[in-house]
Amino acid sequence: MSRRSILIAAGATSAALVASTPALAATPGLPASWDQQPRIPLWPKGTPETGFAAQPQPADYPKNFVRNVAQPELRVFVPARSNGQAVLSIPGGAYTFVSVVNEGIDVARRMNALGYTVFVLIYRLPGEGWTHRADVPLQDAQRAVRVIRSRAAEYRLDPATLAVVGFSAGGHLAASLATGFGEAVAPVSDAIDRLDPRPAHVGLIYPVISHVPGIGHADSSLKLLGPSPDAALIARRSPAEHVTAATPPIFLAHALDDPAVPAENSVIMMRALQAAKRPVEAHFFQRGGHGFGTGEPDLPASAWPDLFLRWIADRVAAA
Repeated sequence: MSRRSILIAAGATSAALVASTPALAATPGLPASWDQQPRIPLWPKGTPETGFAAQPQPADYPKNFVRNVAQPELRVFVPARSNGQAVLSIPGGAYTFVSVVNEGIDVARRMNALGYTVFVLIYRLPGEGWTHRADVPLQDAQRAVRVIRSRAAEYRLDPATLAVVGFSAGGHLAASLATGFGEAVAPVSDAIDRLDPRPAHVGLIYPVISHVPGIGHADSSLKLLGPSPDAALIARRSPAEHVTAATPPIFLAHALDDPAVPAENSVIMMRALQAAKRPVEAHFFQRGGHGFGTGEPDLPASAWPDLFLRWIADRVAAA
């Protein structure tokens, strides 16, 4: 069962941080390279929410998807020659799993080759029992930006130019971070929580933006908001409704034949950014489907990583 088929089916059915340490045991189903990367726990003193309850793993569920995230973390992919820039990658997975291979490892390899240090976020999933389920992913995304900035000197990075890229439901989380970086979703626990969580640049790749049936992704909305969200909660977690003059510049990429998350999601976000007179660049590809990650080499959609990084480089040079 592929990630793409799972998403289509789901949509149809509805002041100090501990040092980075390598994982001690192999992660079943993931490439060995995953466990060779340094890991940084986001909340070494404990997460700001409780209630985690591990969910049963179906026997036929793909082993390369991460679920049951009790302790969110970053995995760090360092390039052979750094350009001093960093990207936080937020994989998707319908807020049901974290697709760390095509939207984490593959993204890191592609961007490492161009000198970018890549941090892959393993965030808590809202349907795994957490209190304040709709806030849990954003807590982790805000904390991830702050943690990376707290480690910028260690990795010789410019904290002011930190970019974020999110995919599918991870794109919803990246959009929520772009529009809700200042939202007080967790209490201040240490000096790191006082650092700025606003990204400098944000990429949204086939993102979930809307919760409207037929436009958004039903299972992503269900997992994030619960079965009976009120209008206020839906509005609070609809990032296009919260674009302001403070929203960072945004890059969008979407395939027009996406069967799981319609390209209208990116159009909605683009229009909101234009209305607020915020910088936006958008690329719509005729073919690509959903969950294409860095893209099949024979399809134009595979050009988005180079377009995204060139867009970042141009903005950094112009700053």
